Amino acid sequence: MNGPHDVGGRHGFGPIIAEDENLLFHGSWEKRVLGTTLAAASLGYWNIDASRHARESLPPVVYYGSSYYAIWLQALENLLMTAGEVTAEELSSATVAKPGHRVSRKLTEQEVASVLEKGGPTNRPGPAPRFSEGDKVVTRNHQPAAHTRLPGYARGVVGTITASHGPHVFPDTNARFEGENPQPLYTVAFDAKSLFGEDADPTLTVHIEAWEPYLDPA
Repeated sequence: MNGPHDVGGRHGFGPIIAEDENLLFHGSWEKRVLGTTLAAASLGYWNIDASRHARESLPPVVYYGSSYYAIWLQALENLLMTAGEVTAEELSSATVAKPGHRVSRKLTEQEVASVLEKGGPTNRPGPAPRFSEGDKVVTRNHQPAAHTRLPGYARGVVGTITASHGPHVFPDTNARFEGENPQPLYTVAFDAKSLFGEDADPTLTVHIEAWEPYLDPA
């Protein structure tokens, strides 16, 4: 979808301010948001693509006016309300009115390290790739109302396949709970001018990861 997160190649959002990479949190509440998000995910109501979509579909006024973990918190509240685990009244009053539905599904402190170490691999058996390294492709100029990982600045542009990674979970369907629907995943290279116009750095090449349903032969 064309959400507030999709600002690549656009102007008017101010400079990018780099922070110390060793600074992981700005306050203890951010640690709690991360921990609560991990614990809530173990309830099994949503997958990583649905949780990402929940953040990226927040209203622009909320998204742009919030810090990183404030965005996570708002999205988590929406996911839990949709799942029926909490109500708006409980959130506003910070009071639990009734037990959760899946109280037996817990992420314990002892399990956190192993869960994070395991990660969430997305490679799956699936269809053979349609394209090969060196092939010219054009990205589809789609404007989906739902989730997509194809950035707006890279739609309707010719690029070159530089790597083929085999089938991976297709986030567009997975975010809508329509199945993993594994699709071949590629790295596609674009020259900057094709993406950003004649004023772009002529020496710059941009690489993106793109699933096969985003691509057509050029």
